[in-house]
Parts: sequence; C-alpha cells; structure tokens
Amino acid sequence: MRIPAHSVCTAIRDDIVSGVFERGSRLTEEQLARRYGVSRVPVREALRTLESEGFVTTRRHVGACVAEPTEQEAADLLEVRLLLEPLGAARAAQRRTEAHLKVLRGLVRLGQERARRGQGEDLRSLGAWFHETLAQASGSPALTAPLTQLRHKIAWMYVVDQPASPAESWAEHGAIVDAVARGDAERARTLTALHAERTAAVHRLKRPERGQEKVRASQHAVNIASVRN
Repeated sequence: MRIPAHSVCTAIRDDIVSGVFERGSRLTEEQLARRYGVSRVPVREALRTLESEGFVTTRRHVGACVAEPTEQEAADLLEVRLLLEPLGAARAAQRRTEAHLKVLRGLVRLGQERARRGQGEDLRSLGAWFHETLAQASGSPALTAPLTQLRHKIAWMYVVDQPASPAESWAEHGAIVDAVARGDAERARTLTALHAERTAAVHRLKRPERGQEKVRASQHAVNIASVRN
C-alpha cells in the first residue's frame, strides 16, 4: 500500500514542530524515507509542501533544510492570528452545525473541569482542539487551512505558558461558544479578539540551542492506520 504524501508531510511537520529536527538541520530524502519507512517519492512531495508552508527551505549546494525563522517572522504570526481567529469565530456563528456546537460545548466542560483540577497539560491539548473545532465551524476552507498552519507554526516557534487564571481562560471559551450558538457574529468576533490578545501575552519564543543532536536516533514509521487505498 502506497503511503500518501500528506501522511508523510504530517509526520515530518510534527517532528519539526516537536524539535526532533532542529532549525537549520539538513533533511535528505534518503534519511527521511528510511525514518518513516516509505519511498523517496512521497518524501519529495512532502518536502515541497512543507517548503510552501515555511517549515522547510532549499539551500544551494545543500538541499532541503529546516527553516530558521526570524523573531520578526515569529511576531508576525501572532499578529496574523489576531486578525484571522476573530474572523473565523464570526463565520462560525453564521455557519456552525449542531455537531460543531456539541463538540465545542463538550470541550468547554472538560476544560473547566481540568482547570479546577490544575491539569495544565490536558488544558493545552484541549485548547488546541477547541480552536481547531472553532475554525472548522467557520465552514470556510480558505480560513481553516491558514488557521491550522498558523497553529502549527506558532507551536514550533513558541513556548506557551500556563495562563495565570486557567478558569478565566476557559470562561472566555465558554462565552465565545455562547455567542456562536446564538448566531451573534459580532460578539463572537469581539470575544475571540480579546481572548487572542490575552493569550498572546503567555507566548515565549523558543531559543534553540546549537550543538544538540540534530536527529534523534530512534526510528519510527508513519502511522498508516488511517490511510486508505
């Protein structure tokens, strides 16, 4: 069964975001094909996609390397997020389905419960899931795709600290869902903009250390459980 390029792309992107491949490190087709247990064809396609997304760059006489974004580029990401997330929430208020609302409300309940218990790691993953679902509820691929890419790149470039009041943060999530459920696009936009501004304050730029091992020695294959013929 041929592994599609998008699965390989996801695996490489995840390893870049998590720091398996350091910024500036070289990415060879042979190395990646061996790591993920695939041929070089989907790797080549994946690298082209990742270059278009800004995760990979091609250097003369070197080939594909992990990109090394500047601090200004990182700051621009948060600014773009401040513009797109409120728009996505406004569209969600107009186009959301009952299925979207059910998931969003469930996430808010879980988030509020975890906040009371002080389970910070759970809150981070729940928050990412919440914003991904909110973007999907916009019903606009033109918004969902860049918002998803923004989340990946922000996770790559920033460490996100736990907010001073997680319960307050999840109360904001709840208020956004209420506005979306009522179809109040302007309130959803305003509340999301305020929330994005507050959360921007807990983002700290990652400072990659030079001299670390470029690639972890352990190998892993692409998870093909969800890949269909």
